[in-house]
Amino acid sequence: MIEFQNVSKQYTSDVTALRGVSLTVNKGELVYLAGPSGAGKSTLLKLIAAMERPSSGTVTVNGTDIGRLKHAGIPFLRRNLGLIFQQQRLLTDRSVLANVMMPMLVTGLPRAQSEERARAALDRVGLLDRASAQPLALSGGEQQRVSIARAIVNRPQIILADEPTANLDRASANKVFDALRAFQKAGVTCLISTHDEQVLDSASRVIYLQQGQLQEGTP
Repeated sequence: MIEFQNVSKQYTSDVTALRGVSLTVNKGELVYLAGPSGAGKSTLLKLIAAMERPSSGTVTVNGTDIGRLKHAGIPFLRRNLGLIFQQQRLLTDRSVLANVMMPMLVTGLPRAQSEERARAALDRVGLLDRASAQPLALSGGEQQRVSIARAIVNRPQIILADEPTANLDRASANKVFDALRAFQKAGVTCLISTHDEQVLDSASRVIYLQQGQLQEGTP
């Protein structure tokens, strides 16, 4: 599903985010990214989402070479991706339900069908009872779970989550990770960047980055 072949990403002559990274993530796999701040975790996720292009090497996502992907093809790539970031970027002038419906309305899905799928997504993250609430009335953990619902409402093949539980308490973080694990069990490929040691200790696969280089299997 995701393959990096000797990938490097250099922003300036003095700033290199990734150095010769090679890895494979299989369909339906749940993989955690770990490493100190500045290790290259966010850059790696941005390369998968075509938010950045590799300086050298090849990034392949579901058969698509990101380095050769034309700008017009990016929206089609991202329709198969669920993107979750630390900053939820929920629209505060509309309800939780309207926030989750938005990705489908943008792609032209009828409103009735969009609402049905949005309610199903909120139910999956345990927030259907807050559908009519405004985002600012929710806790930080609840807002992040709304972001997850919005990310999966288009039924993506891949979920990319960059520190999705940063600044959340333990109980809220557990609910976020439980939701992500549930999608992985349903066949969605998940790549999650996190500093959460409790989660990493029980993970089946962790990719460690240190100064932009891969150190898989070692803390």
